[in-house]
Amino acid sequence: MKEILSSSIKAEFKSRREADEKEAHKIITVGYPVYDEEEILAALDCLLDLRLSQGPIVKEFEEEAASYLGVGSAIATNSGTSANMIALNSLINAGYVKKGEEVVVPSATFSSVVSPIYQLGLIPVYVDVDKEGWFMEMDQVKQAITEKTRVIMPVYNLGYPGHIEEIMELANTKEIKVIEDCCEAHGAERKGRKLGSYGDISSLSFFVAHNITTGEGGMVFTSDKKIENSLRELREFGRKVNHDDRFLSDTILSDYDVKYVSSSVGYNVRMTDLAASLGRVQLSKLESLNSIRREVVKNIIKILLKKEWLSTLHVKEGDKSAHYGVPILLDNEAPFSRKDICVYLESNGIETRAMMMGCLPDQPAFRDLDHRIIGDLKFSRKLRDQAFFIGCHPALKKSHLEHLEEVLDNFYKAF
Repeated sequence: MKEILSSSIKAEFKSRREADEKEAHKIITVGYPVYDEEEILAALDCLLDLRLSQGPIVKEFEEEAASYLGVGSAIATNSGTSANMIALNSLINAGYVKKGEEVVVPSATFSSVVSPIYQLGLIPVYVDVDKEGWFMEMDQVKQAITEKTRVIMPVYNLGYPGHIEEIMELANTKEIKVIEDCCEAHGAERKGRKLGSYGDISSLSFFVAHNITTGEGGMVFTSDKKIENSLRELREFGRKVNHDDRFLSDTILSDYDVKYVSSSVGYNVRMTDLAASLGRVQLSKLESLNSIRREVVKNIIKILLKKEWLSTLHVKEGDKSAHYGVPILLDNEAPFSRKDICVYLESNGIETRAMMMGCLPDQPAFRDLDHRIIGDLKFSRKLRDQAFFIGCHPALKKSHLEHLEEVLDNFYKAF
């Protein structure tokens, strides 16, 4: 029965995918969910087994992801933002960080890095990013550290590796915790080691546009058992974990069902088994999907290098990027604005996005909140005003890249 169903689903899915690709053979979207009948059948199995909420499939996904990254444990969540939120909160609950203390962050990144910092009563300290990899500027990180610094939170913008080993060396010397935000860096490597395996905690997002997807979803990684226990409590209502007996007694509760004992002020940010069923199959494909992304990016860069006034990032020898997108930066001398080129690209079927939130302390939501800024954030503000990115997902074909080159050629004719 399953083989018949598999064959039927495969044929139907192939037909629909081909129809979609035919209609959009020149449209370059920022993200695109790349999956096939394997993921569909895994999800169907989950539904047929009546597995909807968090259960054994989430646990299997966590174990496989932790093994892939080479860390002690993984805790699945409903989003990358939730992953960052409970990562920070776990450090508070475990006694490593107190409210009012500081977290050093890059100024040029996405809002979900700093929103939880503000929400938890911590103080973000913004540092600029460097020109080489758009990663935290090391000298400014050093300047940012005070007696109130408890966490450094590096982010791998668009999946490009940065000098995380220098961050770790400094953090270890100063006894500061490190949270690696790897939400755009699935499977990326720094000098042969997976990003996300360096810090005390790391986070991933499985949003639909990312390198692998569960639709929505996220994950937190750690090898610290104290932090792990706190993460698991926070993920699920603050419910007590790792209690051997079914019933608990303390100074007030007597033989109380431990499943209904709150040890933390927690959340409900669980991943469902249905999402995890997709994630397990996607994880098995991550290396091959990233390999295709790297080839796509290589060809896009060849196109960009032919164009005056445009530059992009390059991966250092020995590193591997996950390539969430291809960054493009306009020179100061460009005779056109970012808006000019983005509007033209969009009108010709090539989606663009600004460089995330540009410079976070300049965003309306954060301008008047309590934070510190190191230096003038000059390069982050250049990215705010002159940078954007386009997609590089594995569904892009030769026709898409030919279209990109043709559109850029036509745009440049006016200059």
